[in-house]
Amino acid sequence: MRQLASFLLLLCPLGTIAQTVDTDTTQTIKEVVVNGFRISGNILASSPIQTLSHAEMERLGIRDMGDALKRFSGVQVKDYGGVGGMKTVNIRGLGAGHTGVVYDGVQVGDCQSGQVDLSRFTLDNVSLVNLQIGQDDDVYQSAKSYASAGMINISTLQSYADRNSETTGRRTNLSTTVRTGSYGLFSPSLLFRQQFSHFGIGAYGSYERADGIYFFKLKNGIKTIHERRNNSDIETWRGEVNLDYQLNNRQTLKWKAYGFTSHRGLPGAVIYDNTYSAERLADKNVFTQFFYENLFSQHIKLKAAAKWNYSWSRYSDVPAGGYKEDTYRQQEAYMTATLWTKPLQGLHLSLAQDYAHNHLSMTLPQAANPTRNSLWTALAANYRTRQFTFNSSLLATNISERVKLGNASNGFHRLSPAFSLQWRCLQDLRFRLGYKDIFRTPTLNELYYTGVGNRRLNPEKSRQWNLGATYSHTFNHALQLSLTADGYFGNVTDKIIAVPRMFYWQMMNAGKVRQIGLDLSANMEKRWINDWSLSMTGSYSLLNATDRTNPTDVFYGDQIAYTPLHSGSASALLHTPWMDLSYNVLLMGERYSLGYSIPQNRMTGFTDHSVTLSKNFRILKQQLRLQLDVRNLGNKNYEVVRFYPMPGTNWRLSVTWKL
Repeated sequence: MRQLASFLLLLCPLGTIAQTVDTDTTQTIKEVVVNGFRISGNILASSPIQTLSHAEMERLGIRDMGDALKRFSGVQVKDYGGVGGMKTVNIRGLGAGHTGVVYDGVQVGDCQSGQVDLSRFTLDNVSLVNLQIGQDDDVYQSAKSYASAGMINISTLQSYADRNSETTGRRTNLSTTVRTGSYGLFSPSLLFRQQFSHFGIGAYGSYERADGIYFFKLKNGIKTIHERRNNSDIETWRGEVNLDYQLNNRQTLKWKAYGFTSHRGLPGAVIYDNTYSAERLADKNVFTQFFYENLFSQHIKLKAAAKWNYSWSRYSDVPAGGYKEDTYRQQEAYMTATLWTKPLQGLHLSLAQDYAHNHLSMTLPQAANPTRNSLWTALAANYRTRQFTFNSSLLATNISERVKLGNASNGFHRLSPAFSLQWRCLQDLRFRLGYKDIFRTPTLNELYYTGVGNRRLNPEKSRQWNLGATYSHTFNHALQLSLTADGYFGNVTDKIIAVPRMFYWQMMNAGKVRQIGLDLSANMEKRWINDWSLSMTGSYSLLNATDRTNPTDVFYGDQIAYTPLHSGSASALLHTPWMDLSYNVLLMGERYSLGYSIPQNRMTGFTDHSVTLSKNFRILKQQLRLQLDVRNLGNKNYEVVRFYPMPGTNWRLSVTWKL
């Protein structure tokens, strides 16, 4: 916008003076900066989409991926507490297995458990976190991206020429960050980027360690426990290398290599006064991916990607029976290609084909060690007019399996349709309607885990409707107000749950869930002269997700486990020429630890208040940033998961130097 305004202002005077002044005359025109408000993607989209940028996450003091997603409406993050606790995401009560994760355009998967632990991702090198619920307006995507009810898209800071980046126009970028804080936290990171004429190279590395020891107070029954949280330490290394090459004006090549390793304790549940836990988890993950794009013309383009992924994990414990250790290895080969075309004005079509080969090996006795081959084929269309946007897609999924021991499942084959529609009723008011019929394939654990798995499982089916409205208006070029409201209705059938059978438990298609909910969000931004601004955001979710399996069950109609009826968040960010100050609050309503709404299973609601102070300094054309975050101002050891107390008041200090 800045370059465009300057260019337009230059055109008029230069065209006039060229006839009246001599060619040696030079005129200098001062740079003109035009500041405008950006309309949120959630306002313009035909399905709910929520976004946080790198700058927003910094100013709000967001610490990790789970913390970022807690700011979105319709999302429940399962946090097992402690620095090294696992974090998984549940969208609208569907379960973590219905949430897909995309990292720089390529899907991240876990065929063993079906859910991705978000604690493995850091935010230092992330430029954008995006949550899409339902049908995406962008049809230029992989076939597997259509295979989830909700999708988390993570984009890193590898795009050196990002128009929203503070480093636009610079050819070398180097930044380093050091963090310290409560519970023995020490975390340095380094981000480097060098851009040549057609070639760019980037690298990122980080280290994190913490002892995770904190005192807590927890009430179990009529007894109050005052103890110290143990076995919550963590040590993690992360690293990335990114290369991109512009073959010509139409073709681009990108390559990424990623490595991750961690050793952490798994803080166990605090049952009565027993705080002992000896569970340990070691993880290693390496993947490499290639990306190619060819813009044949304004009407045809093609992108393709290939990925190889290797994951290794070792779980160990010291129960009463003696030392126990299990090792799991996953290997995945994944390929995708998408052809996009624009045959008519406003009409976009795409055809996508994906293939994945997964293999899981386990050291468990009588392990099946399964192999899964998956094919996804997607046809999608997007049509836009001045007032309407219409999207539709049809996904064909074909999955086959084989095992080294026993019998394999019969495979899974299904067609999944989806559509969304947006109507621009007035200049600032839009309505949207969406539907998605999708399913979750049983994980390899659910099918083949020794003694528990069931090879006759059916997919977990989900049918979701969404009806919403969005509004955005700018008042006097100084105040912007944005509002969204989405009501939704859904059913999950053949829900996979563990059911007791005589002397053991087994996975069964024995559940049905009905979801009725409402997601509300509001954003207000006010700007004054002299670089003052105030931004306020809020979100609220009402979710009635009830068991509809068997009318004769005593818990029929009860809210499903770990799903609050009410939840929300709010934040206020004051930007001044001297520093930024933000206040955040997270709200979690009452919920139940089991799908049986009795007082013994009730978990009380809580609020988590936090503040962030940050200041930028300019030193010799370089930037120094200081940031202080203080979390849980109420010093409450609330529980996100039953008997896993969260830390009380804690702090973190970050120092970032950018060259």
